[in-house]
Amino acid sequence: MQKKSWLKTSLIGGLAALGFIGATATSASAWVACNRFGECWHVHHRWAYPAEVGIVFHADGWRFAHPGWRWVGDRDDRGYWFHGAWRRF
Repeated sequence: MQKKSWLKTSLIGGLAALGFIGATATSASAWVACNRFGECWHVHHRWAYPAEVGIVFHADGWRFAHPGWRWVGDRDDRGYWFHGAWRRF
């Protein structure tokens, strides 16, 4: 009987932990930003980009369906790519 009790307690504890993780997890939203010069990179926020750069946002999976764009390095700071150079806000 002790083995069943331990198994039941472990199962309930595991389910409670999964419920807690599911309730507190935040979804990591990411987009692909592309400028009018064909440079694309990942972003996590839609900043107020200058209109002359012509930023267009796509869903994260867009990248794999549209090869041929020039992928530039993802950056953690605020800014945008402009003719191969990173410009900070």
